[in-house]
Formats: sequence, structure tokens, C-alpha cells
Amino acid sequence: MNQNILRLAIPNILSNLSVPLLGMVDTALMGHLDQEVYVGAIALGSMIFNFIYWGLGFLRMGTTGMTAQAFGGKDEAGSILILGRAVLVVLGSSLLIILLQVPVAYLSFRWLIDGSEAVEELAASYFYIRVWAAPASLGLLALHGWFLGMQNARYPMWLTVFVNAANIGLSYLFVIGMDLKADGAAWGTVCAQYLGLIAGVLLFLGKHKALLVYIKRKALLEVAALRSFFVINRDIFIRSLLLVFSFAFFTAKSAETNDTLLAANQILQQLLMMTSYAVDGFAFAAESLVGRYKGSQNRAALKSAVRWIFVWGMGIGVSFALIFEMWGENLLFIFTDQPAILEEAAQYLGWVILVSVISVAAFIWDGVYIGATATRSMVMAMTVSTLGVFLPTYYFCFPTLGNHGLWLAMVAFMLSRGLMLTFFAKKEGFIS
Repeated sequence: MNQNILRLAIPNILSNLSVPLLGMVDTALMGHLDQEVYVGAIALGSMIFNFIYWGLGFLRMGTTGMTAQAFGGKDEAGSILILGRAVLVVLGSSLLIILLQVPVAYLSFRWLIDGSEAVEELAASYFYIRVWAAPASLGLLALHGWFLGMQNARYPMWLTVFVNAANIGLSYLFVIGMDLKADGAAWGTVCAQYLGLIAGVLLFLGKHKALLVYIKRKALLEVAALRSFFVINRDIFIRSLLLVFSFAFFTAKSAETNDTLLAANQILQQLLMMTSYAVDGFAFAAESLVGRYKGSQNRAALKSAVRWIFVWGMGIGVSFALIFEMWGENLLFIFTDQPAILEEAAQYLGWVILVSVISVAAFIWDGVYIGATATRSMVMAMTVSTLGVFLPTYYFCFPTLGNHGLWLAMVAFMLSRGLMLTFFAKKEGFIS
């Protein structure tokens, strides 16, 4: 079992850690420019895309769970039809995002985000460039999910590392070499995403081209299968929107305070993302294995996978907490050399250490529930944790504790998710 877990988890960890590395590089490039507003611009611009892409994260998560169950049931036709339906959603969603880019930007910068005028102007320019990467970004989500469902973690690893390496190199070229500043980071992302999509299609054709024979219009649009596809993905969509709302709320409230605090919290969130993406390597393994064992109706193997994945995930969370405890302040210098931001971020580093451990259960359970397509319980836990825990904690604590109250709300949010999903797990048959 541990060999199966590590076979899937290690490539996912390597690829996942390259994702925050990209965010770290973008933040570091902005943090070493002559004004702190560039860090804030990347934070606000990226926040909008987090809403969009995390909201559409079902294109990866739902595809992984359903494909893994088809794989476990040895249903080749079913597995490729799941990818086909995901591609249809990619095309429709991409077109909608591009057509609605102006109202989305207006709503975001006039009503939802309250940053300084200088930061908002730079963030808007970043948004209008990066939005053209939507088809490639969503296409990669679907391909990643399908490969993981087919128990292939190597292809997503290769793609993620390739895309992020290209993004880093291109961002450096555009930001530093061509002096495009925040716009350069956006152009780097657009170019890298399309390069990644081309590479993903080539990998698919190289190994799975024979499966295309099963793609028939009647089968692709079969009503019962489409209904199941959209019900599962609807729940994941709601869960993802609530999750991204919580992080976007965190960023927006930081922006309302001042540019220095916004930059400091953005840097601290980059450290937190390192932990989350590492633990998500095992959450992705849970999606693949739990879906596979549910599809083959092997309940004993499913429970064993859940137990051992939790052991590995908690080990990762504790390890990162120890790293941040010992070297956290030194890590801050990677992102910026501006004394005001460094001093501000150092005050709240302890919260990152705590969240690194507290959040493990929520991340791992997400992978288990997605693999089993037990999405209703996951939505319920997320709804209660966001609306009943996160927001009340913030509004009660922020007036007296300030930014410490904002971080306390994040800790309460993660703790609530983990506890509620553990409570539901016995009913779902994940634990005895």
C-alpha cells in the first residue's frame, strides 16, 4: 500500500511544489522592484484568477475521481468519455471568461477589492493580459485530472514542472529583461500555459490515442452520464468557490488595511502554500487510490489507503512547521528586501507554523472525498466552516486583534473543515 501511495504521491509533491515556487518567483521579482505596490498588484490580480480557476477546479478534481472509478472498474470507454465531457466544459467556460472579462474586472476592482489606487491600476493591467490564458489553463486542469485518474502521476508532474519552469524563465525575461514589471509576470504565465497545453496533448496522443475510438457524440452526450457528471462537479464547484472566497476575503481584508500588510500577508501565504501543495501530493494520491478501490469495490484496501495517507500527510505538515519555526525569518528574505514588509511579516510567522499542522486533515480528507465522489458531505463541511466559523471569527476578533484576528479566523476555518470531514468519514465508510 505504501508503495502505491508513494508512487502517486512523490511525483505529485514534486510537481505541486513547483506551483508555489512560481508564486514565490513572481513575488520575489515584484518584491525586489523599487516599489511595494508591485507585490500587492500580483496578489490582487492573482486573487481574481484564484476565484475563476479554483471555482472551476472540478475540471481536475471531478475528472480524477470519476476517471479513477472507471479505471478501477476496467471501463476504458467510460474513462475517455469523462475526459471528453470535461473538454466540452473547458471550451464553454473559456469562451465565457474571455467574453465577460470587462464586467468581471469592473466588479472585482470597483466592488469586491478595496486596495490603493496604484495597486488596483497595476492589478487590472495584469488581469487583462493573463485572462487570455484561460483556455490553456482550464485545458491543463482537465488533462491533469484525467491522467491522475488513470493512475499516472508522472505526466502531471512533467507538465507542471515544464509549465512552471517556462513561466519562471519567461517572467524573468519579461519583468527584468524587458522591464515590463507586473505585466511581464502576466505575459510569462500566458505563454507558459499554452506551451504546457501543447505538451499535454502530445503526451495524451503518445499513450492514449487508441481510446479516441470510443468518442461518439451519442455516448458523449448521454443524459444520465451528463447528469451524474454535472451533479458531482456542481458540489465540487460550490466547495471550491467557498474555499477561494475565504482566501480572497483574507487578501481583500489585508488590502483594506495598507499596502505593507497586504504584501506581508501575501508573502506569508506563499509559505503556507508550500505546505499545502506538499500535503496535496498525498491528497492527490488519495483521489486516485480511493477512486480506484471504490471502482473495484475493494473496501479493505480503501480504508488502508486512507489510514496510511494520513500518516504521510501529517508527517509532511509537521516537517514544514519545524522548518518555518527554525528558518522562517530567513525564508522571508527570499521574497523581498524591503525592511517594512519584512518586519510586518515576521510578526505573524507563528500563525503560518500553526496552520501548517492544523490544515493537514482538511487537505487529506478533500482528496478522499473527491476520489470517492462523496461530494455532498464535503460541501456541507465547507459551507459550515466558511459561513459559520471563518466569517464570524473574523468579525468578532478583528476589531480587537487586527491582523492576528484575521489569521485566527484562518486557523479556525481549517480546524473546522478537518473536524467535520472526520465526523462524516465513518458514515461514508472511509474509517471503521
